[in-house]
Amino acid sequence: MTKETFLHGKHVALGAKMVDFAGWHMPVQYTSIIEEHKTVREKVGLFDVSHMGEVFVFGKDAMEFLNHIVPQNIEKLVFEKAVYCQLPNKDGGLIDDLIIYKIGIQNYLIICNAARIDEDLNWMIRNKKGFDVTIENESNNYSLLAIQGPSAYDLVKKMGYDAKEQESFTIKLAKVAGHKMLVSRTGYTGEDGFELLVENEIAEEIWDKILSDGNEFGIKPIGLGARDTLRLEAALHLYGNDLDENTTPIEAGLSWSVPKDKVADYNGKNVIMNQIQNGVEKRLIGIKMVDKFIARHGYEVYFNGEKVGTITSGGISPVLGSNIALAYVKNIKEICTGATVQVMIREKLHDAQVVKRPFVQKRNIVKTNK
Repeated sequence: MTKETFLHGKHVALGAKMVDFAGWHMPVQYTSIIEEHKTVREKVGLFDVSHMGEVFVFGKDAMEFLNHIVPQNIEKLVFEKAVYCQLPNKDGGLIDDLIIYKIGIQNYLIICNAARIDEDLNWMIRNKKGFDVTIENESNNYSLLAIQGPSAYDLVKKMGYDAKEQESFTIKLAKVAGHKMLVSRTGYTGEDGFELLVENEIAEEIWDKILSDGNEFGIKPIGLGARDTLRLEAALHLYGNDLDENTTPIEAGLSWSVPKDKVADYNGKNVIMNQIQNGVEKRLIGIKMVDKFIARHGYEVYFNGEKVGTITSGGISPVLGSNIALAYVKNIKEICTGATVQVMIREKLHDAQVVKRPFVQKRNIVKTNK
């Protein structure tokens, strides 16, 4: 049975086009994807991302347990900070990618992908033997609202929370619109923004308040369509497309998120460390199509007449006015920035240029004067 978020009625009332996504009935767009995309890049947008999972991990061995199941060094994660990481299997392949927030002395919040909640929980429970830790899935008790764009800070301030002292990738217990909630300065767009974790009972009230207070900033509700184009421009991975259980973080270009000096063992560490030292057979690249054709998920990539890889994510870049894509290709040194590859589209090869990622400059890093 398809699930509905607590804001489902709001989306329908706003005339959103609804689709099934990861077992949820979600808005894909309200007006047009390009219009919504540009609203987030230029002003501010509101997303319902309540389909994402919220898992709380706490107890005497919470830090040690998390350190055992992810490559990031959770021992170094301090109070109110967040870290992006992956959940690898025994072979280094990715069960999911996560954000972990430290919200107490031995208390952590994990945000996981909607379609992977059950797999993540099963894996965590299988790996908790010997650890004094409690794992609670609270996904059904919370709604998650994302405010993203250049005016996100001003909007949240208008709603009663001045986030001037909150850096990117941190989480605070704050009062917004008269209600206490966890507010993280994170997002999936490449822009500055906030994600509000609110109790379901007040989700509709907070949604309405954000849209009302956001009028002066040109706010619009944003659907999954623009969420995908935004994250693609920022070269942010989508689980199921760019990440899966047969792909390691090193192959995915995420070696920056894997500490080289972490002493503690974790699932897949030997494979991951070996790839860091000795290289990989495949790697993720970004490409920009030369013509108007779109390179879509699953399309084949060629280099010098040889099939070398596959498109994982592709679509239009409203900012660049061209079509872009991510692809896994053989780790051949000639396939480098500036090189020309071809994508098989409708039984014909179309030229594309290998370009640096992200495709557009990210503006999501905010530092304070602390």
